[in-house]
Amino acid sequence: MRGSFFSRLPPQLSLLLLLSLRRVWTQEHIGTAPSKSPVAPECPEACSCSLGGKANCSALALPAVPAGLSWQVRSLLLDHNRVSVLPPGAFADAGALLNLDLRDNRLRLVHARAFWGLGVLQWLDLSSNQLETLSPGTFAPLRALSFLSLAGNRLAFLEPSILGPLPLLRVLSLQDNSLSALEAGLLNSLPALDELRLHGNPWACNCALRPLCTWLRKHPRPASETETLLCVSPRLQTLSLLTAFSDSAFKQCTQSLAARDLVVVYALGPVSFLASLAVCLALGSVLTACGARRCHRRTTVRHLLRRQLEPGGSASLEAAGSPGTPAIQA
Repeated sequence: MRGSFFSRLPPQLSLLLLLSLRRVWTQEHIGTAPSKSPVAPECPEACSCSLGGKANCSALALPAVPAGLSWQVRSLLLDHNRVSVLPPGAFADAGALLNLDLRDNRLRLVHARAFWGLGVLQWLDLSSNQLETLSPGTFAPLRALSFLSLAGNRLAFLEPSILGPLPLLRVLSLQDNSLSALEAGLLNSLPALDELRLHGNPWACNCALRPLCTWLRKHPRPASETETLLCVSPRLQTLSLLTAFSDSAFKQCTQSLAARDLVVVYALGPVSFLASLAVCLALGSVLTACGARRCHRRTTVRHLLRRQLEPGGSASLEAAGSPGTPAIQA
C-alpha cells in the first residue's frame, strides 16, 4: 500500500518525504534531540535567580545566609538584610562564587572558617556592618580575591594574619573605621595592592604610622584622595597630612629588630639565663661556706672562754696554750 501511495506522487516529492521520515526515525531511536534552552540555576527560597548564575537575595530581611545555594551560583547579593553571624562554612555549597555582596547587614561575628571553600571568589563587600574584630586567617582561603571592602565598620586594629597573603588583591577599602595605624606586615602581605582607601579614620601620627607613610609614598594617589588623610593625634600633628611625612621624620623612632637579630636574642636568652643561674649558685655556695666557717670560729672562741671562767680553767688554758710544757702525769 505504501508503494502504491508513493507511485502516485512525483519523484521529487517522494524523495523529500522519505528523507523527512528517516530524520524523524533517527531522532526517536538513536536519541538525537533538539538542544534545550539554558535554565536558571537552583535558587534559594525567597531569592530570585537569573541566567548566568546570579542570585538576588537583597533587602529581604534575612537573618542568616539562606539555604539552597549551589555550585551554579556565581554572584550572590545578600545586601541590606539582617545577617549578624557568619558561621563556619557559611558558603560551602556555593564553591563557584565569584562575587559576594554582604554590605548593610548587622554582621558582628565572622568565624575564621566562614569563607572556606571560596577559592575562586574575586569580589567581597563587607562594608556598613558592625564588625569590631576579625579572627586571624579569616580571608586566607580567598587566594583569588582582587577586591575587599571593610569600610564603615568599627575596626580599631588589624593584625597582619587577619588578611593573610592575598597575592591578587588590588583594592582594599578601610575607610570610616577606627584605625589609628597599620602594621608593616599587613601591607607587605599584599604585593599586588594598588588602591588603599583610608579616609575617615583617626590616624595617630607617631612611630607606628611609619609603614603606612612609606607605602603611601611608594603608591602616590591623586590629591583629591590624599588630602582627606589627616592626623588626629598627637596635638602638635593634628590636621597634618599623612603624605607630608618623609622618612626623615621618623629618625627618632627605634628600628625594629630584624629576623636574624630575633633569632640571636631567642637563642642567647636561655643560655644567658642558665649561665646566670650557675653563677648565682656558685656564689651562694661560697657565701654559705664562709658563713659556716665564721660560725664555727665563734663557737670555738665561746667554748674556750667558758672553760677559762670555770675553776682551774686558767691552768688548763695555759697548759693548752703552751705546747712545749710536758703534760702532768699522775
